[in-house]
Parts: sequence; C-alpha cells; structure tokens
Amino acid sequence: MIEVIPVPALSDNYIWMLRDPDSGTVAVVDPGQDVPALDAANQRGWRISQILTTHWHPDHTGGNSAIKAATGAIITAPAEAERLSPVDRIVAEGDRVSVGGLEAMVWEIPSHTAGHIAFYFEEAKIIFVGDTLFAMGCGRLFEGTPEQMFANMQRFAALPDDVRIYCGHEYTLANARFAAHVEPDNAAIAERLAAVAAMRTRGEVTLPTTIGEERATNPFMRAPDVAELARLRTMKDSFS
Repeated sequence: MIEVIPVPALSDNYIWMLRDPDSGTVAVVDPGQDVPALDAANQRGWRISQILTTHWHPDHTGGNSAIKAATGAIITAPAEAERLSPVDRIVAEGDRVSVGGLEAMVWEIPSHTAGHIAFYFEEAKIIFVGDTLFAMGCGRLFEGTPEQMFANMQRFAALPDDVRIYCGHEYTLANARFAAHVEPDNAAIAERLAAVAAMRTRGEVTLPTTIGEERATNPFMRAPDVAELARLRTMKDSFS
C-alpha cells in the first residue's frame, strides 16, 4: 500500500508526502515550506526524490527550491509554476508521472489558477487536487470561471466512491459550516459537521476525504448547474 503522510505547514496548509513501499521512492506534493517537509522525511529515514506541484501559488511552491537544493529532487509541475519555482518536467493533461512503481495521470483542472493540475493515482485510488477541490468545498476562482469549476466538480464526481482526495488546506470545518447553512435539511452534512468539529477540537487532520463523502456533503459537487455553483461560490466568498 502507498503511504501518504500529512505534513502541516504555514497556517493551514498540508504538504503531502507519499512513499512507494516497494521501491522506497518518496515524493512531496505542494511543499509551501522546505523545513517541515525535510524534517518529516528525516524523522522517518526517507529521502525526497520528487516534488509534485499542482499550481503556482507560493504556499504550494515556496519550499521547492530549497528541497531541490538539499536533496536533488526532480520537480514536476504545470508550466505556470515556473513563475516562482524551478521546474524539471512540465506536465499537462494526459501526461503520466511515476513515483517508483506508482503511476499517476495528470488532469488539468483550471479555475483556482489557470494552469492548475491534479495527480490521479488510479490504481492506488488517490488523487492530489491542490486548491481546486476541498472537503465540503471548492477553491476560489482567482483565474478561472464558474464553468471551469463546474466541469471540474463533475469530473471528480465521476470517480469511484472510494477514491481518496488529498487537498491543500485544512478548511473542512469552515466548509462544513457553510454546507450546513446552504443545505440545512441535509442530514449527512449535519452529521459530518458534528464529526469534523469534534476532530478539530482534538487537533486531528480531517483529510483525506473521499469522492463518496463529497457527493453526499459538498454543495459545490452537488450543484446541478453552473449558475448554482456560481451562486454558492459568491456566497462562500463572504460567508463567516
């Protein structure tokens, strides 16, 4: 089984560290800082050999250069990441990325940023989605459109229920409160809000989530059309 470790960084980011147990190959996804990632690897006796980047924002690329300098790791990223990070391999829709014996397909999922990508490890049933999909939410539309985000949500929703989703931030509690506000009669949302609130009180990580959970409790994935997603996103931008 693939190992995936959450490494907290900055105020609410997660750097995801994955290891292929057969080869021992280790990759980090979206390291916004170098020290937390390097420390987490060193504590486990792991050596980072790859960096997978989903989009260009500094809280997802800030550690790339220092990790590469310390380990020689190869950076795989969308072209937009070159704004802030060295990139060894630029990837786009349909490209494949290997981490030891594990293979991911690259998805282009623009909307949060214009060149945002995801890494979908189909056999392992895991997907790294950066800031496009969150547990019970979706990313802000900084460089894209509601149409793009709606298409992304439909694409995610078509995956099997048991695919695990690794997001870039610990936003679940705030998203759950918004979901309960817009779907007050959804019992699954109410139950999940209570569970997430208890987890955060205990200081626990609420990720990964799954496609099945998101279909049941994520208002953005449940939106029936572009107009409803756009309405929800505008509401969420000012919700407190």
